[in-house]
Amino acid sequence: MSMTKSGRIVAVMAALALGVAALSACSGTGSAPPATASPTVTALSASQSQALQAVLNDARSALGFPGVIARVITPEGEWTGSAGATAAGGTTKPGSGDHTRIGSLTKTMTATILLQLVGEGKVSLDDPISKYVPDLPNPDATLRQVADMTSGIPSYTLDQQVTDRYLTSPQDPWTPAQLLDAVRTLPPSFAPGQGWQYSNSNYVALGQFIEKVTGQPLAEVFQKRIFTPLGMTQSSYPSGTDLPAPYLAGATLQGATGNTPRDATHFNPTFAASAGQVVSTLDDMTKWAHALATGDKVLTPAMQQVRRDSILTSPPPNSATAGYGIGIGNRNGWWGHDGDIPGYTTSVYHSYDHDATLVVLVNSDIGDAKTGAAPAPAVFAGLVKALGW
Repeated sequence: MSMTKSGRIVAVMAALALGVAALSACSGTGSAPPATASPTVTALSASQSQALQAVLNDARSALGFPGVIARVITPEGEWTGSAGATAAGGTTKPGSGDHTRIGSLTKTMTATILLQLVGEGKVSLDDPISKYVPDLPNPDATLRQVADMTSGIPSYTLDQQVTDRYLTSPQDPWTPAQLLDAVRTLPPSFAPGQGWQYSNSNYVALGQFIEKVTGQPLAEVFQKRIFTPLGMTQSSYPSGTDLPAPYLAGATLQGATGNTPRDATHFNPTFAASAGQVVSTLDDMTKWAHALATGDKVLTPAMQQVRRDSILTSPPPNSATAGYGIGIGNRNGWWGHDGDIPGYTTSVYHSYDHDATLVVLVNSDIGDAKTGAAPAPAVFAGLVKALGW
């Protein structure tokens, strides 16, 4: 989820289908990369490390965000680097154990749980969403269509009263029912399967579906089915505004007066629910990146293939090489997702061609003034370019 400076919340990830804005070259100093997480990890060459570090420094200089931390894993080795600070005006460098809000990366986990339930024979991707969540626009939209954004169910972020309340009182809690009530009065965007539109409502509805099928609160489901199997000990589906220490403090212009950023660190993530509520770290997101790319410990090979194949049927403006499937996108050969929530942006992608993984965490969602590119996707694009791919 994301909001413009003027305060209107807009859907994110549409850019996934249309390509990535290029990172402009500029100068900067930034910070030296931290040591690799483990002495057994093979480091990338000095020249590669310098080129990757320059991307972080230049992106921070160009976009002005407080800080960034990123990890690149290739068959040749691994690199972790950072630039800037954990908070605006601070001096502490971002670390791999710093907690951050991952925004829409949460959708990749929600979609994984959906596929787990399908693989266990508890549900079918052809089930209508109305079987589990009543009274939504396009009640005949299937679980598959809800997950791949072809349901035609509009995003609750289109309701101006809802977004105004969130921006005015960002620490207030929200329930999924409140979020979906806002969309129940909106007309469908299109008939099920007859278009594509990124909508947070789809994944809030999937969260409600998961609770109904499992009979458990989402926080427990995420812990049991995602975090515990993968050893993601620093990840959580939080119920409040606090972030575990240490953490990255987020900066946003959403709902701000003028050009002075707001501190979004303690904005209530329940406004994103199962579309964007999870908190994690670089180390845990590295584990998740591997699971998302391979299905390891979370999906059977058959269900992982269903996830991969789902992108092939994504309608325009998507394509087989720049499309969106069941909670995962393909960005010109890089498979993964971006996350955007007030104060934070993230990018997690894997290239099967290069057997490479990139993870980027930035404590700002303030985009490039000229291109509109969000910080983490801009850094991601720069890292890919620096790797020569």
